[in-house]
Amino acid sequence: MADYMELALKRQSCRQFAEKPVEHEKLAKCVEAARLTPSGCNAQPWSFVVVESPDMVAEVAKATMQLDINQYMAKAKAFFVVVEEYAQLIPKIAKIVHSQYFARGDLGAAALSLCLEAESQGLGTCMVGIFDRTKIRELLNIPKDKDVFIVIAVGYAESDKVRKKDRKPLEEIARFV
Repeated sequence: MADYMELALKRQSCRQFAEKPVEHEKLAKCVEAARLTPSGCNAQPWSFVVVESPDMVAEVAKATMQLDINQYMAKAKAFFVVVEEYAQLIPKIAKIVHSQYFARGDLGAAALSLCLEAESQGLGTCMVGIFDRTKIRELLNIPKDKDVFIVIAVGYAESDKVRKKDRKPLEEIARFV
């Protein structure tokens, strides 16, 4: 069994992708890991668009290069587009919380599951928060009433060097009572 802390320490935002294409089977396994992610009330408020054809990858990459940043996206070999779906809550729960109450947390967890599975297969990922949502919707035929939650670039990293993580100390972020 893989050690989770090893995986968490190794996973980083990849900004230098190698020229090697990503195998379809590896992309599918990443989505399978995301599909298995727990969600509030088991609502599973997600769908995933896997962009793997070179022409479409190039178009999605352009849509992620906003404000003269993210130029490294041009070398990504594939993208996962995480779409927020309507969460079906059981009626008892729906009476007290909005249907999308848990959705954002669930989507974040699914995105992380996807990235950690990619890492376990030797792939690098980078979650992209700044992108042209309208362009992504148009390119991928995502309905206007659906939110494009996040775009995740994927590919093999040019280097296997792991950068030191710069995180706040545990004492600063956690209280044990």
